[in-house]
Amino acid sequence: MDLRKLKTLIDLVSESNVSELEITEAEGKVRIVKGGIAPVQMAAPMMAPQMAVSAPAAGPAAAAAPVPVAAPAAETGHAVKSPMVGTFYRSSSPGAAPFIEIGAQVKEGDTLCIIEAMKILNEIEADKSGTVTKALVENGQAVEYGQPLFVIE
Repeated sequence: MDLRKLKTLIDLVSESNVSELEITEAEGKVRIVKGGIAPVQMAAPMMAPQMAVSAPAAGPAAAAAPVPVAAPAAETGHAVKSPMVGTFYRSSSPGAAPFIEIGAQVKEGDTLCIIEAMKILNEIEADKSGTVTKALVENGQAVEYGQPLFVIE
């Protein structure tokens, strides 16, 4: 994709109500995000260098630095963490009862939840015996590797 075409796309996005545009062509892929925060990237074949172009800012408010998020209070007890990226489910099917309830006693090896990754349902087991005091993730929520799921005391 030549630079004139890229400039035209940036101008079209900045002058329209579209906040994001992604185009894939034989030469590569271009993603334009309005607001000036995310750069536009062009994924080119291995022999061509990477190109990055910033979209024009949508005003002074868009150029403001992001506000840091306050860290949550530290949890007491043992945190059971996600061993993978996927979707968290507390039960084996939508109408079924959850594997465990808050306040339930669990033994090491008991199933706590399921994480769906790539259409495979993976049972997550307790790695410590104790009482489940808190569920840190909502049913159906996406989870990251290492993200705390439950607190066991």
